Amino acid sequence: MGLRDFGLPFTPLDLQNSIRAEASVRSDFSRQSAETILRYGCYVGSTIEHFDSTDRLMNHAREQISTYENKGVSYPSGYVYSANALHSSKGRFLRSWHAPAGGVWITLVVVNTLLPESSVLLPLAAGVACCETVRSFGVEASVKWVNDVHVHGKKIAGILTESFRGPVFGEEYILLGIGLNVNNQEFPAELRASAGAMSLYGNDIFDLDEVRLRLMAKLAWNVGLLHYEEDRRLNCGASADDTAGHPLIAAWRRLSDTVGKNVHYGFNVFEKVQYAARVVDIDPLGRLIMKLKDGSIITENSGEIVYVKQ
Repeated sequence: MGLRDFGLPFTPLDLQNSIRAEASVRSDFSRQSAETILRYGCYVGSTIEHFDSTDRLMNHAREQISTYENKGVSYPSGYVYSANALHSSKGRFLRSWHAPAGGVWITLVVVNTLLPESSVLLPLAAGVACCETVRSFGVEASVKWVNDVHVHGKKIAGILTESFRGPVFGEEYILLGIGLNVNNQEFPAELRASAGAMSLYGNDIFDLDEVRLRLMAKLAWNVGLLHYEEDRRLNCGASADDTAGHPLIAAWRRLSDTVGKNVHYGFNVFEKVQYAARVVDIDPLGRLIMKLKDGSIITENSGEIVYVKQ
């Protein structure tokens, strides 16, 4: 593990200790299974590069991947880019991503070795990890499909997933950009009605490095869970739509408030609502199952929803 010291005070050992501690809080798995899951996921944070202030972290990730491949060097899966603040950052559909000092802003890069039915769940794994992190500090958060994290209807975390194909070797990389409002409480006018922060609901100022450590440990667990479950299913011959259910999907259901909600759906829902529906469930591949007003069922694997009054 490498830690490029640009002002980040915790050490690789601190992160490894935080990851190991996850086994003790996972009571739904045996100790042996929990330790196996964490071994699968402990590559998260294999290298950490921290900036005081910078532009879009996903751009840095792409540049670094290209540099590694052009040198004929293997890029380390689990590389984390972190910043105290971001400027000129963009989210989905190039929307402005407000990322001032006081929040946690990271991009995790996963070299994709998972099967498609597992890798498609990486965005959900990031959402579950982020929600679990917030809850571990005593703030009762929930996940809105796919992976927005809300408290009392206010969004405190957003996750953007992008894929990138290496320019030399054609390796597939999954980039998970995570923005978590922690101590930052001032928002642009267009976000004031919809945005929140951990400190607003936890009545406390949180240690940002402790939040980063827990977030990376939760990511290690949930990414490791994808590898663990994939291996288990391959060994027992289970299919991707196994009715026994996937533990990551089960975790998402426990944390989410989406099932049962009336929603507006759209590919870019803030620009155009395509239809209204009621959420029934998500399927084994993380796709949203909804019932239309005429009773028909529709399944979507991408896009956005907004909750509407019941």
